[in-house]
Amino acid sequence: MINEKYAKTFLDNQDKLFDEPVAETIDEAIEFLEDVMAIVVDNVDELRDYFEGCGVDTEDMSDDELLDSLEVFKMDDGKLLIVEG
Repeated sequence: MINEKYAKTFLDNQDKLFDEPVAETIDEAIEFLEDVMAIVVDNVDELRDYFEGCGVDTEDMSDDELLDSLEVFKMDDGKLLIVEG
């Protein structure tokens, strides 16, 4: 589930992924993230598993390259929010 802290991080950094804002408030951000079925993973290994499950070949990608993906938002608690727009 997407909480307010994750929604705030997305709201503050949505320009990383989108040319125009998709949300202007925390509630709009939560709704958007739920609509696109954003997920939170605990670490880079789970991120790699997620991408591989989506058909992305990550074999030659370093952990840093994965973490720098546009769809990945780093949370203060160390978790990773994945948003596929």
